[in-house]
Amino acid sequence: MAEIRGAHHRANRLLAALEPADLAALEPHLQTVRLRHNEVLHEAGDPLRHAYFPHDTVVTLVAALGDGRSTEMAVYGCEGAVGLVGTIVTWQLFGRYIVQAAGIASRIELERLHAVISQRPKVQQLMLHFSEAMMARVLQNVACNAVHSVGARGCRWILSMHDRLNRDTVPLTREFLANMLGVQRSTVSSITRALQEAGFIRQGRGVITVTDRAGLEGAFCECYGTVRRSFERLLPPHLRQGSNNGPTPEAPLFLIMLKHWLVGAEQPRR
Repeated sequence: MAEIRGAHHRANRLLAALEPADLAALEPHLQTVRLRHNEVLHEAGDPLRHAYFPHDTVVTLVAALGDGRSTEMAVYGCEGAVGLVGTIVTWQLFGRYIVQAAGIASRIELERLHAVISQRPKVQQLMLHFSEAMMARVLQNVACNAVHSVGARGCRWILSMHDRLNRDTVPLTREFLANMLGVQRSTVSSITRALQEAGFIRQGRGVITVTDRAGLEGAFCECYGTVRRSFERLLPPHLRQGSNNGPTPEAPLFLIMLKHWLVGAEQPRR
């Protein structure tokens, strides 16, 4: 991981949603770093020390199973933050964070981030909105994995990478897709071959190029659109006007606990 200069923190959509004064409170503590493909940011059980705000990189949270296999739990790109909602009590991570697409991110020490959150109500509100959107994504993916076909889930993965990287050619290998979908590599080969024959994608060495976005969208289930609309609703370009006091009394218990964690959690043991 290398520190770089000149990148703008607003390349991350979560940071871009902050008002200028709120971003100015974070900027002295943010550094831009370049993340390498397959770099492991955190291992399961590691203490959580930094949060990352991706610009043009994608980070995958995977569950490493005892038999050597792994599977996706969450994906983070320019729409959010890595490590913000890692744990609530112990500050120890329960999965492995791997860089899927190399690129740039803004990094901040978690203690610094929490200090700003505790002092800036609109920053706190935005982080809670992101946490709710992430919870909606995780729950929707659970339903998708249970009832929808592997082919539809594969389309969801390709579209997810396409949106986050904002370019037609995305780094996706059959082996990686097989791991994330929990299937054999031969199954992924059949899916990508069918999508290519339909004219939706073109396969290359370690990459997939989206050639017909509309056709690909028509081939997948409704889950990706549902999640995308949740993010658009909860994370507009600028925070909506309203109360700055955090969750209302009707807020889910998870969000009330999360607010307490964001502004008043114990520091991790060194």
